[in-house]
Amino acid sequence: MQITITAKIQLQAEAEQRELLDVTMDTYRSACNFVASYIFRTHDLKQFSLNKALYYDLRERYGLKSQMAQSVFKTVIARYKTILENQKEWIKPSFRKPQYDLVWNRDYSLTQNCFSVNTLNGRVKLSYFSNSMDKYFDHDTYSFGTAKLVKKHDKYFLHIPVTTDIPDSLDSDICNVVGIDRGINFVVATYDSKHKSGFVSGKGIKQKRARYKQLRKELQQRQTPSSRRRLKAIGGRENRWMQDINHQVSKALVQNNPKHTLFVLEDLSGIRSATERVRRNDRYVSVSWSFFDLEQKLKYKAALNESSVIKVDPRYTSQTCPVCGHTENSNRNKKKHIFCCKSCGYTSNDDRIGAMNLYRMGIDYLVKASQVPDTGAPQHI
Repeated sequence: MQITITAKIQLQAEAEQRELLDVTMDTYRSACNFVASYIFRTHDLKQFSLNKALYYDLRERYGLKSQMAQSVFKTVIARYKTILENQKEWIKPSFRKPQYDLVWNRDYSLTQNCFSVNTLNGRVKLSYFSNSMDKYFDHDTYSFGTAKLVKKHDKYFLHIPVTTDIPDSLDSDICNVVGIDRGINFVVATYDSKHKSGFVSGKGIKQKRARYKQLRKELQQRQTPSSRRRLKAIGGRENRWMQDINHQVSKALVQNNPKHTLFVLEDLSGIRSATERVRRNDRYVSVSWSFFDLEQKLKYKAALNESSVIKVDPRYTSQTCPVCGHTENSNRNKKKHIFCCKSCGYTSNDDRIGAMNLYRMGIDYLVKASQVPDTGAPQHI
């Protein structure tokens, strides 16, 4: 099994190198917009015909080298394919920020602890900050893909997709099951095979998000250029903070459990349409946290730890008694976050009940998987 993750590496550049990188990235961006306009008119996504129609134009108009021109075609085609897959219609992408996609061993390489990066005026050698990134440079374990050079806060970063082989996680190897209930009151509530529960409180997170919401409201009311710049800045800051929280939570879940753990999550694919029916004042809290981002981070971290993640039907997981199996809407008091079974009287935190039921569904999944003839392929999602 192969897994690919993105290593974000900060580069160090001198004044002359910065100027070369800026010119190259800006020219590359302009060339992408030029090709995007042509594709929007023709709906042609074949690199061969695009190369025939636009290759010499790109070389002459923007001064691109041969490999850069081919890279532009690939970048724009990939963006259009993503739009068509998600939006199901032809929408012209706009490349607003300077960028540059680099092919490994053609546009960039790693030699003598420096990255050699191709520019419009030849190659430049750039040192880098290697904090916690050294492991990715072991080419016996990781292989590099097409990187993206970006500039943020006047700093340069290489976003490099690194691919490695990991052992397949088979259902027969599972030694631990963890049910994970995601929510607002608790970011995650867990229940595992040792019958232990765990909670990550969402109280501080809710308070910080409330401050961001209030600040955005005040800035939106001003409607000035400076307020719009400030809005954009805090939006990026909040997004980075949310991603960092998800990184910490997913990392802790994997580190606190042994290898060959099965993590069981609710399938929250329709969470947005479901939560849009809640009160308007509570809607922001319900729909804005990135549960999908947490899921993706947990998946790749679990895979690196020879563990796996499955998603199950979320219906009634917070209304079903894990002791007697009685399901009733009134079992759960949402305001007090208490579950009390109307049949047997079992009482606990409602998020913990959700995690317990997810754990039980994980056990049921393993029982069914053991009854399926072994095809040599893993049964997990």
